[in-house]
Amino acid sequence: MSTAASPAKRRTRDTWTSQTGFLMAAIGSAIGLGNIWRFPGVAYTNGGGAFLVPYLVALLFAGIPILWLEYAVGHKFRGTPPWAFRRMNAKGEFLGWLCVFICFVIITYYAAVVAWSGSYVFYSITEAWGEDSQTFFLSSFLGTVGSDEFSWTPVAAVAIPLVLVWACILLIASFGVARGVEKANKIFLPLLVVLFLALVVRALFLPGALEGLSAFFTPNWSSLAQPKVWLAAFAQIFFSLSVGFGIMLTYASYLQKKSNVTGTALVAGFANSSFEILAGIGVFSALGFMAHSQGIAVSELKGLTGPILSFVTFPKIISMMPGGPLFGVLFFSSLVLAGITSLLSLLQVVSGAIQDKFALTPVKASLVMGIPTTIISLALFATRSGLNTLDI
Repeated sequence: MSTAASPAKRRTRDTWTSQTGFLMAAIGSAIGLGNIWRFPGVAYTNGGGAFLVPYLVALLFAGIPILWLEYAVGHKFRGTPPWAFRRMNAKGEFLGWLCVFICFVIITYYAAVVAWSGSYVFYSITEAWGEDSQTFFLSSFLGTVGSDEFSWTPVAAVAIPLVLVWACILLIASFGVARGVEKANKIFLPLLVVLFLALVVRALFLPGALEGLSAFFTPNWSSLAQPKVWLAAFAQIFFSLSVGFGIMLTYASYLQKKSNVTGTALVAGFANSSFEILAGIGVFSALGFMAHSQGIAVSELKGLTGPILSFVTFPKIISMMPGGPLFGVLFFSSLVLAGITSLLSLLQVVSGAIQDKFALTPVKASLVMGIPTTIISLALFATRSGLNTLDI
């Protein structure tokens, strides 16, 4: 065994203070941006209510079993992906570092989207986007250049909140698992649920909300014969449950030796799916209101998924509705909280791997990982070509 790995073996690893703390962190990781801006659009374009059939099949036969597998490996081998796979087989460490690299790539752009959401919390108060939310988002806010161009020109409106996001999450990570990640999730997750429930209740009472819900839940049973619909369902489960990235394996490695991983996986899996359906109800209630206000069908609306849904379509809805600024603050605050809890889990894979390999403290690991990652994130996504880079 290498000398670099030996100190890590002797170092006392941090642990969750309780099963509840681990569960909240696992749910916080699963509930992210994909639940709010991805699931509703994917479900709508893949059979509406009928999509729930392959979605539940994917959850029961892929999502939860793989979640059990990751929990079992992390809990048994007591390590992040490189360390756990190395203990299974010396040649497996490479696969673990591949997981770490994937998480590293994701956090560089995920933090940028959280920063956008943070800025839009304040923009919502005055409805700063005016009459044309698309021009504001692409030109005034991001200053986007053409898709065939690359620019190093920094955008202050993105760079400043992005630095604040990195400072926040690295500070939390520096406190370790129990005093940092666990405590943050115990605050952010309940707050996220309360804010999002308030948003959904408000959306349900908007004129046209029923038309939106009808469009979301009306089943197109013929779509179940299309392989792409089933592929979309399995992709959504992998994406939203955070399986296959080494995240849940890492989180499970911090469990105390006698822990119930079976029940925790079931609760985390169904809590994540429940939030996704709740998000679909809220989003399509709001889209139904938008279609009703414009005198068109929901099917005629554009921009029903991804950044355009959140930063172009929703600002339009906010401008149309009574009490729009409050709705906007709730929506974008929910995006920030959902993004941070997921970002912390991705960050822990990278930070934890460095700690396991080189026996570093959480503070040192945060600095070693955080400084270059912040620089890369700013260089690629806080410039005028940031949106183009994210698309790539």
